[in-house]
Amino acid sequence: MTTDPAAVARALALGVLHDAALGDRIVVRAHHGEGARDALGELVARTATTVTVDTRRGPVEVALADVVAAKPVPPPPRRR
Repeated sequence: MTTDPAAVARALALGVLHDAALGDRIVVRAHHGEGARDALGELVARTATTVTVDTRRGPVEVALADVVAAKPVPPPPRRR
């Protein structure tokens, strides 16, 4: 069992992505170059090596090997 906080966060994130249903709203943080990027939106596809999140700017495919964190998020607030 590991006590490395980054490894624990990654394991939890992969569990969230595994358990999420297509159509669930999620945010995924993944390594991108020297930093990280977030994809916030609806989970629209999942393979053994990737997830695809439909964001406001279009679909974003994220390699599971690059995932740092992930969590479900509530629906966006209604526009007034």
